[in-house]
Amino acid sequence: MANELFNRRDVIAYFIVAATGATVQLIAGSLLQEWFQMTYEQALFVGYLVAFVVGFVLTKLFAFNARNSSQTRREAIKFTIVSVISCLITVYGSSLIYHYSTTQFEPFSAVIPFSVKRVDLNKLGAQIVGMGLSFISNYILHKRFTFANTGFYEGLKRLLGL
Repeated sequence: MANELFNRRDVIAYFIVAATGATVQLIAGSLLQEWFQMTYEQALFVGYLVAFVVGFVLTKLFAFNARNSSQTRREAIKFTIVSVISCLITVYGSSLIYHYSTTQFEPFSAVIPFSVKRVDLNKLGAQIVGMGLSFISNYILHKRFTFANTGFYEGLKRLLGL
């Protein structure tokens, strides 16, 4: 069971896809805070939404052998449900870790070499930990729920009368 869940090919493919989404999220969140004066939580949320689109397309194409499935609509709905859970983990987990780090430790920041951009290392570290927790949750849920035939979609359609 564990060997089937964490097979090397799926983990590597999903990690590459997730790293791409995480990079998009980090860049979007950083730019949003700087350009639009958003709060940390707002930037995490909007950055997550931007990465959501990238994540679905890349996951569908490259992870879990779902490229040729004819269940894209079903997978998109299930992907959205999993993404809501992931968003909560990322946004609120990162926020809690950030607030904890600033109350327990001194704020840390650094300037990116050859630039004038100052990075808040407390925020960056909190976001990386939050995204790591989300990665684990996403991998398991996408493998066992989103890109698997679980009967959930049919039940949801019956419940909604579709």
